Formats: sequence, structure tokens, C-alpha cells
Amino acid sequence: MKIISSLWKNNEGQSTVELAVMFPVILIIAVICVNALTFFSECSSFDRTFKQIVTSLGPNPGYGKDISNVKSILESELKNRFDDDFLDFEVSVENVSGGLQEFSGNLKMYPTLFGMGLRSEIFGVPLPSLNHQQKMTIEVYKPGVII
Repeated sequence: MKIISSLWKNNEGQSTVELAVMFPVILIIAVICVNALTFFSECSSFDRTFKQIVTSLGPNPGYGKDISNVKSILESELKNRFDDDFLDFEVSVENVSGGLQEFSGNLKMYPTLFGMGLRSEIFGVPLPSLNHQQKMTIEVYKPGVII
């Protein structure tokens, strides 16, 4: 009995020390998981929204507007719908054979600390942005052209 009680006395702060050592690791894993789940959520929202915007604005540009105007309207519409500091969007338009236009949308997400912005590096380790791209090819209406 004396041996067991002496062993118990020597381990009095062990769980506190283990928690202090493991807490930063647990916090880093939690930040990675939250960023990954946020990225997956933003990607699915971006895919739906990009397709909706391209199909509504792309095929029939307004009077006096060309594809470059549609590109800037698409970018501004995406920025309005996704009003987060850690997201960035790029839209490009390319001509494809047969008079088709290919719209490409690129979603760029920067890592955050549970929604609050972070620096681009921590302790000298750079934090890369996560990228997701969506493409859609449509035929753009050309007024006055008979097919």
C-alpha cells in the first residue's frame, strides 16, 4: 500500500502538463478542420451561384454590352453574393470553336482562424490559399445574326 501511495504522489501534475503540451496540437487540428469544412461549403455555394449567374447573364448581354462587360458584371455579382474578406474571385472568358464562349470562375480562399483573418504566414511558414475552379460553356446571343 505504501508503494502505491508514493507512486500517486509523484504523478500529481501529469494531466495538467499533458494538456499544456497537447493543447496547441489540438488547436492546430481544429483550425485545419474548420478551414477545410469552410472551403467545401464555399465551393458548393460557388458552383451553384456561378452556374446561375452565367446562365442568366452570359447568353444574352444587355444592349450595347459585350463579353468584357459581362465578365466584370459576373465578378461584381460574385463579390456581392459572397461578402467575405477571406474569399477572392476571378472570372475569365475564352472563345471556343463554333461561336461558343467558355466562362471560367476561380474561387480563392485564404486560411482563417475560425472566421477571423490571418496573416499570410505563421512563424515563417507560408499559408497557401485554396483554389477551386468552375467552367461552363454557353452560346452567347449575337443580335442581328441569323443562324
